Amino acid sequence: MGFLRSLLFIIMLALGLPAHALDVVFPVGSRVGLAPPPGVTPSRNFNGFEDASNNVAVVIASLPPEAYAEIERSTSADALKQRGLTFEKRESQEVGAGKGFLVIARQEVDNLKLRKWIFAVAAADLTALVTIQVPDAAKKTYPELVIRTALSTLMVRDTVPVEEQLSLLPFTVGELAQFRVGGVLAGRAIMLTDAATDAAETDIDAHMVVAVAAGGPSSTAGRDTFAREVFATVPNLKDVRISTAEPLRVAGQQGHQIMASGKDIRTGQAVNVVQWLRFGGSAYLHMIGVARSDAWLPAYARFRAVRDGIETR
Repeated sequence: MGFLRSLLFIIMLALGLPAHALDVVFPVGSRVGLAPPPGVTPSRNFNGFEDASNNVAVVIASLPPEAYAEIERSTSADALKQRGLTFEKRESQEVGAGKGFLVIARQEVDNLKLRKWIFAVAAADLTALVTIQVPDAAKKTYPELVIRTALSTLMVRDTVPVEEQLSLLPFTVGELAQFRVGGVLAGRAIMLTDAATDAAETDIDAHMVVAVAAGGPSSTAGRDTFAREVFATVPNLKDVRISTAEPLRVAGQQGHQIMASGKDIRTGQAVNVVQWLRFGGSAYLHMIGVARSDAWLPAYARFRAVRDGIETR
């Protein structure tokens, strides 16, 4: 099958067939994907694909749009030399996602001689970066034509399906309470929001962040102080006044609740805030809900619905 797929890559390149005719694979949670070279499989160690037996890696990253210019600067011959790479060539490239460039270089790591392809594409709202390394010992299995064909299939999808984003979390979210998923930090946190897009808004939309963190006091004695210290780290608030701070069982576990009011530091709008901590073992769940004071009651009910639907994996 590997040989046949390699042959298909070469035939399609020769015929000029569109990239989407190959099976583009998106790493879990990534908006950037491609049809990986035959022989590699999704990596458990990084975002991309690998053939561990041959030390072949295809690393995929989604970066902010402004990262494109920095990647251009950092892949000059002199800049690569400072990082221990020998520059070979640079080429302008264009794929369906946008225009970009390809830099090919050589490197030796722990006596392993390898070739690197650094492919950057300026998409509409992000910079797609793919780095492929192939040791010299594996160049017959992964010839340059196959690598170039894989890069030519790069695609950027508009969104990552909600279910796929939620699968990256160390807890399950049983109830979204009509919030939109505004962002996921794999293995750590999720942001839920009423904002229609991730662009800066002139108004304050109800939003909630749920995160898991290591640590937390083992006894009840220090939990109030700990909760207040955690609450003090919540950003974008001013003139904060805590109205209540008390122990509270959350999903049947020991927890703590803080209710407060204040102002949004950017707009000056009056907001209400709730913080819930849920303790357990060597980690705790940190949940923060923020909404305009004049829209607090319905938002608070939705925050509670999300809170009560959270379960650790």
